[in-house]
Amino acid sequence: MRSGLTFAAIVALMALVCPSPLCAGASDKRLDVYWIDVEGGAATLIVTPMGESVLIDTGSHGRRDPGRIVKLAAEVGLKQIDHLIITHYHGDHFGGAATLARLMPIKAVYDNGLFEGIREKPDKEYLEFPAGRREVVSAGDELPLRQGDLLLSLRCLCARQKTIAPPTTDLAANDLCREALGKPIDDSDNANSIVLLLGFGPFRFYGGGDLTWNVEKQLACPINLVGKIDVYQVTHHGLDMSNNPVLVKTLAPTVAVMNNSATKGCEPYTFTTLKEIPSLQALYQLHRNLSAESQLNTEAAYIANAERKCAGNHIKLSVDPSGRNYVMSVPATNHERTFQTK
Repeated sequence: MRSGLTFAAIVALMALVCPSPLCAGASDKRLDVYWIDVEGGAATLIVTPMGESVLIDTGSHGRRDPGRIVKLAAEVGLKQIDHLIITHYHGDHFGGAATLARLMPIKAVYDNGLFEGIREKPDKEYLEFPAGRREVVSAGDELPLRQGDLLLSLRCLCARQKTIAPPTTDLAANDLCREALGKPIDDSDNANSIVLLLGFGPFRFYGGGDLTWNVEKQLACPINLVGKIDVYQVTHHGLDMSNNPVLVKTLAPTVAVMNNSATKGCEPYTFTTLKEIPSLQALYQLHRNLSAESQLNTEAAYIANAERKCAGNHIKLSVDPSGRNYVMSVPATNHERTFQTK
């Protein structure tokens, strides 16, 4: 996106190809999820069947990442971000928020607030950018999405290292916990990440921000607090300090999507963990891994950006109105594959 192009100008241009108020969500009653390429950060855009938008993280400081978010928002016909969730206070997740707020309206912001014991605070620009309202998210909270007659939910499973309470009904202990390993305590803000579970009928999508190993274990041991899922956003860009095998195997996803960059993420232990999950049918990557361990890559058809200097191609998930099947696609390469919900 050229630096002088405003959001209003983009919307006007996109009207030529998207004349209705919303090209996604409300127009076809599907649930759409877009992984925007912010090159090693995170920005996941959800468009609900009611036409609401939820953006999880905003990429890094500067204009590139907010610009890519605004460009995609315009392409799908969005005029604002209804709900912005910042999973934690690292620059590759919250850094683009203030610039984004200057480019398009943000109605509500949800984050960890300034909690007791915080070690890594967001900058003044983030704390003061204009938004309709700001709310602190805690484990067990549900985002106030418009429901209509839909079984749609977005629930926080963990925040500030506190997980949801176990169910009151007796559940069997998770046998996978017998092989669980610990790691040194993580004192960074990664461990405070907000963890989200998106549901649409029977469909389930898990996003864990940059949550790290020991807190991930709490979601799976001694019992599974999450349940089985369909799509797993690979935690922390595929770094080995996250993606605890006991959690990933417990979730048993069918599809995994990694928001890595050409030289960040897709690390050996995580890559092996994903490939050893019996239920996993496809691993998608935003970037081909061009690091020294470049053999750690999924099949070429499942990679959105093959070159270091890339066009910023995104990955898309679109769930059928029934929630019983979903399509994963890489629009730039015309790749599409349909999967059945568990």
